[in-house]
Amino acid sequence: MRETLILGSGPAGLTAAIYAARGRCCPLLIHGQQPGGQLTTTTVIDNFPGFPEGVDGTALMDRMQEQAERFGTDFVEGEVTRVELAKRPFKVWLGDECYQCQTLIIATGASPRMLGLPNEWELYGRGVSVCATCDGFFYKGKKVVVVGGGDTAMEEASFLTRFADHVTVVHRRDTLRASPPLEKRARENKKITFRWETVVTEILGDKQSGVTGVRVLHHPSGEEEEIPCDGVFIAIGHTPNTKIFKGQLEMDPEGYLITRGNCETNIPGVFAAGDVQDAHFRQAITAAGSGCMAAILAERYLEGLDDQEE
Repeated sequence: MRETLILGSGPAGLTAAIYAARGRCCPLLIHGQQPGGQLTTTTVIDNFPGFPEGVDGTALMDRMQEQAERFGTDFVEGEVTRVELAKRPFKVWLGDECYQCQTLIIATGASPRMLGLPNEWELYGRGVSVCATCDGFFYKGKKVVVVGGGDTAMEEASFLTRFADHVTVVHRRDTLRASPPLEKRARENKKITFRWETVVTEILGDKQSGVTGVRVLHHPSGEEEEIPCDGVFIAIGHTPNTKIFKGQLEMDPEGYLITRGNCETNIPGVFAAGDVQDAHFRQAITAAGSGCMAAILAERYLEGLDDQEE
């Protein structure tokens, strides 16, 4: 039995662990399928406060874990296979092993939807990105490609024009799915051009040189072409890692956990933090902030249980 159980070891989960441990809530953190979260695939993080020279993503997560361990957080490797949240104590399974807790903090994050190309993960962080806010600064004076046609793609393309010399939007349809204001802003930007009814079939480059371009296929004509570029931003959405909570916790149509009062779910004692409930910002610093809030709320919830027992 644990007072607090935390699922996920990205910025949200590890920050929650630091605060929960300091609050003497005896937290246990289960790493999940990607220990350290998405930041472990990022070579340099330039916008996390306190690191003026930037910091390697894996190094930042390692330091967060060391800090959580110093205050008494216990860690378990594994991926949760089942949960029961209908009543306390909440139950969480790793295979056949069951863990019980009085409060649960869900920080399982969201996974970027990728194109399914052979080398996209090999070049992730070396020219392939899913976040213009995170990586746009590195493309000053360069050429980039944005893949997608929704709101996210138009926001990314417009944002990237602050740094890049030129942005090429590759979209598989002949019309955009983005909202009219975002579409208008992108179409009126002289730095943005569109390749309609076109898909990326190959990302060119290697680990040493990074991305050097993309090969695209124009569907109506069947013609292939290479577009030289220094970066590829994949903007076709994210999938929140919430499958095991379906039918137990409230979610929006995209599968993100719905929270109220900052991090509270529809079940008292169950809290959500980070990208699993944030479809808009998806930043390490906002995830860490919500992890802090979730841990403080969990501590207050436990104090309320103690008062009831007295």
